[in-house]
Amino acid sequence: MAGRRRRGIRFSRLYSFSCCKSSFGEGHRQVGQKGYSRVVHCNEPDNPEQLMLRYRNNYVSTTKYTAINFIPKSLFEQFRRVANVYFIVVACVSFSPLAPYAATSILFPLIVVIGATMAKEGIEDWRRRKQDVEANNRKVHLYGGNHGFHETRWKNLRVGDLIKVYKDEYFPADLVLVSSSYEDGICYVETANLDGETNLKVKHALEATASCLHEDSSFKLFKALIKCEDPNEDLYSFVGTLHYDDQRYPLSLQQLLLRDSKLRNTDFVYGVVVFTGHDTKVMKNATDPPSKRSKIEKKMDKIIYVLFVVLISVSFIGSFFFGIATKNDIRNGKLGRWYLRPDHATVFFDPKRPALAAFFHFLTGLMLYGYLIPISLYVSIEVVKVLQSIFINQDLDMYYEETDKPAHARTSNLNEELGQVDTILSDKTGTLTCNSMDFVKCSIAGVAYGRGLTEVERAMAKRKGEALDENSVTLSDVEMLSGKPASGKSIKGFNFYDERIMDGRWMYEVHSDTIQWFFRVLALCHTAIPDINRDTGEISYEAESPDEAAFVIAARELGFKFFERTQTTISLHELDHESGRKIDSSYSLLHVLEFSSARRRMSVIVKNSKNQLLLLSKGADSVMLERLSDDAKYYVDPTTEHIKRYAESGLRTLVVAFRELSEEEFKSWEEEFLKAKTSVSADRDVLIEVAADKIERGLVLLGATAVEDKLQKGVPECIVKLENAGIKVWVITGDKMETAINIGYASSLLRDNMQLIVITLDSPEIAFLEKRGDKEAVAKEGSKSIARQLTEAEIRLSSSPSGSTPFGLIIDGKSLSFALDKSLEDSFLNLAVNCSSVICCRSTPKQKALVTRLVKKGTGKVTLAIGDGANDVGMLQEADIGVGISGVEGMQAAMSSDFTIAQFRFLERLLLVHGHWCYRRISMMMCYFFYKNLTFGLTLFLYEAHASFSGQPAYNDWYMSLYNVFFTSLPVIALGVFDQDVSARFCIKFPELYREGPEDVLFSWPRILGWMSNGLVCSIVIFLFTTNSVLLQPFRSDGKVADFGVVAVMMYSCIVWTVNCQMALSVNYFTWIQHVVIWGSIAVWYAFLLAYGAVSPVRSKTAYRVFAEACGRTAFYWLGTVLVVISSLLPFVIYRAVQTEFRPMAHDVVQR
Repeated sequence: MAGRRRRGIRFSRLYSFSCCKSSFGEGHRQVGQKGYSRVVHCNEPDNPEQLMLRYRNNYVSTTKYTAINFIPKSLFEQFRRVANVYFIVVACVSFSPLAPYAATSILFPLIVVIGATMAKEGIEDWRRRKQDVEANNRKVHLYGGNHGFHETRWKNLRVGDLIKVYKDEYFPADLVLVSSSYEDGICYVETANLDGETNLKVKHALEATASCLHEDSSFKLFKALIKCEDPNEDLYSFVGTLHYDDQRYPLSLQQLLLRDSKLRNTDFVYGVVVFTGHDTKVMKNATDPPSKRSKIEKKMDKIIYVLFVVLISVSFIGSFFFGIATKNDIRNGKLGRWYLRPDHATVFFDPKRPALAAFFHFLTGLMLYGYLIPISLYVSIEVVKVLQSIFINQDLDMYYEETDKPAHARTSNLNEELGQVDTILSDKTGTLTCNSMDFVKCSIAGVAYGRGLTEVERAMAKRKGEALDENSVTLSDVEMLSGKPASGKSIKGFNFYDERIMDGRWMYEVHSDTIQWFFRVLALCHTAIPDINRDTGEISYEAESPDEAAFVIAARELGFKFFERTQTTISLHELDHESGRKIDSSYSLLHVLEFSSARRRMSVIVKNSKNQLLLLSKGADSVMLERLSDDAKYYVDPTTEHIKRYAESGLRTLVVAFRELSEEEFKSWEEEFLKAKTSVSADRDVLIEVAADKIERGLVLLGATAVEDKLQKGVPECIVKLENAGIKVWVITGDKMETAINIGYASSLLRDNMQLIVITLDSPEIAFLEKRGDKEAVAKEGSKSIARQLTEAEIRLSSSPSGSTPFGLIIDGKSLSFALDKSLEDSFLNLAVNCSSVICCRSTPKQKALVTRLVKKGTGKVTLAIGDGANDVGMLQEADIGVGISGVEGMQAAMSSDFTIAQFRFLERLLLVHGHWCYRRISMMMCYFFYKNLTFGLTLFLYEAHASFSGQPAYNDWYMSLYNVFFTSLPVIALGVFDQDVSARFCIKFPELYREGPEDVLFSWPRILGWMSNGLVCSIVIFLFTTNSVLLQPFRSDGKVADFGVVAVMMYSCIVWTVNCQMALSVNYFTWIQHVVIWGSIAVWYAFLLAYGAVSPVRSKTAYRVFAEACGRTAFYWLGTVLVVISSLLPFVIYRAVQTEFRPMAHDVVQR
């Protein structure tokens, strides 16, 4: 390992480690054409040709606004809301004589609301700007004219610059790796900022540059030309050529270092800048995730439109009667309302033109009744949702101490949506299970090895009432019985026990040679990296997946210890079958044919010390068994039987095989493979797969592995709670049907009293057509078969007495592809939604997203998708709510989600507690908003009717301005943040409470109209009681009657008291904060009356000392206010008493 300075580095996604030089295929002819036109002159900053290309500089800005466009652009964002457009139009018109009040009274609340939202936008954008400034001014070492490297800022870099990046520094742009501190030109890169994956990737420079450019001084004469693809967003692809020393060399992703990834475990690298600034791949990917809005928010928009209809209606009614009254003001030459001086007419009041006067009065009405539209609703909801998100983030009951990961609301837009989930679509591996694989059993040469019961087998035995086989034990069983590890210590990833092959005794088995090859393949066929502890000398492994780590650990524990890897070799300590001693073996690593979800297998081609060329493979039985040589199927039947048994036990299986290659066959294939790999055509991946497919045939079966992925803690209990809450749970997994079914039973997704409907294409007719290779006939017969099975299942379902027997639906991936066809998807969905549980097996990532879309659009109800891997991203983004598990498979799912949790069981609290609370709070908050605004706005209409529809406002301008800002705003925010109908403990204890959300009980149209009706009743009671009691009798002891100002203050006081007391009646959970904001809002009203009343009458007008000298000193005002408030609230109190007694809701029952 001459060039290697460090060990224990992680990497992933390797096409190959090739000892051979790459060659060019026909596809490289595309370089220089459309899509591949970028030309980079390396280390020639003053080259005229480079300067003429005018590529972007490296300055990056992620801000939404600039100093110049902030005000206009942010205002545009605000006025995308129709309510704000209405208010700004009203504010503009309020400067005309049409306005019933001063322009400042409408401008002030509008400025407060819009200003608060703009300030929030500005603060968020300022934070982004600070991050941009920090990034643009980071330092990097640039090669300069003095033939040395000097510091410069990131923003100063240009395409073609040669730079030097040191260990633990971020790459400032997209670079082509030239060489590194390692002699073989490799480096290790962390891409957590790009894809969330914490495992390190290996990059390696071309041999032509790495061999001679390894010191600063060696770049004195370095000149090269790079021709490559144009800037694009594909993080996993790069195609180009390097022209150096009159030679051409192919460039691939292995030479590309991406901006914002970090150099790790490598002292330094040299690189040439190819993409800068907004042309870099990370910036090309900097797009916002899909915008999601909750169903309540969408319904709120409809309610706003309803209120606009109400506004226009009352304005029209007022203008209609105003026009009639105006026309009658002069009749037969006599003055009607003489005090209005109709003989001195204006366009706004002309008895000769009543229609025109009515039109202008209509415009006045639109301004006067504008308080029907809740101006502060949007900003209040934003504040409440942000505060709700903080409580979710700080919930210690959703904190996972083992990984130090709390729950995190990545968006606050969907809090209330958590309380309305109808269907959960879940991944299995890493979501329901731990994704911590243990090697527990294996089948070698047709013999099953490994003792003990799996978690699923225990659950099955318990379900059937069978006694456990005490003679079958695994390492974990021994540990439980003895209280100490069976082997002296617990080994993560290895829970295997079988005395026949442990401790080297496999050499005495009949098929010892096959056992040797089996574990040798496990030790060689992988992309793991060994990490040697310098203090203890122990080796651990960093692998792309937990499965792969478990295989390497199993091989090590059974005598095949993988201890070193270079670009071209893999070294083992292995037991020699002939001598019985441990020997060091080195294998030349020629190619890695990596695993993909499409291939479902991986292979390596190695050469041993005897110069034998070996193809070592492992993969899913569905693809591996058909690739076996006809002459080497010695153990197929028993191995297939063992695989089926393992799957029934909930284990994940892979088939292990190998074959020897001839030199001629290998050379012929390698030429084709390298040609495919260096192709820059659109079908490059297809060509690679075709080439790999040709070599991965004629295999010799060795056996199969079985690893256990145990269920996470609390999963069965969580699923039971969710189902009791009325939520349907679907599992969409890539596992075999047998594995998925048994995991379903172990997790309580499936139960003994369920009847299973299994839809599959495993029929003799289709198997026959598949053997013939007639794809068209297979598709036709498959579609007919699925249609028939769906019809039969629907008949079976409909014939069952309603609610008597729950059904579970199981469907495999092949069948699902037909079921998702346009002609069958409705039948499939209708069947699935009527089943209690659904499991989709052998599903692809695309199918996960398609199923989610079908359920979301087909049912119209809220769907939640939960997963932990990159293959779940499509499903998470397609669902109404995406929940990512921050688990073993990196953070890509978590980064693409709306909420993140560390364990599936936390979903119970996230939905049943926070979801339930947030739904109730937002629903109540919105209903109350509409109630309080109708209560206030309709008194304006009633007063205008009382005043002959004159357009005279009932209240002082500032009373109206501050109604939604100070006197009624804080109580509704406190309701949205703190209210609880029941405690968190009772939310969990009685999951049936959650059903109110999916059924939309609390924000249904009847409930919304009920609250609006309550507002109508309150406004009528307040207006009639106030005007009839105050205007018709002496108001003070000296016999003076109440004037307009007194009536306004008393009516307004009754409104403030009524809506705040209504809040007090509606709150279920009082804290000191609720007391402060409710009673404090009333106190603020009186404080304002005193303060504003002390202002000069020029400004305060009718409010001048009206409370201090008129209202506050009379018992009639206080007594009348109390009586009016009681009378206003009495209908609501009676309604709630009757409802609680005779038609109680779920929370009413629990509260008792």
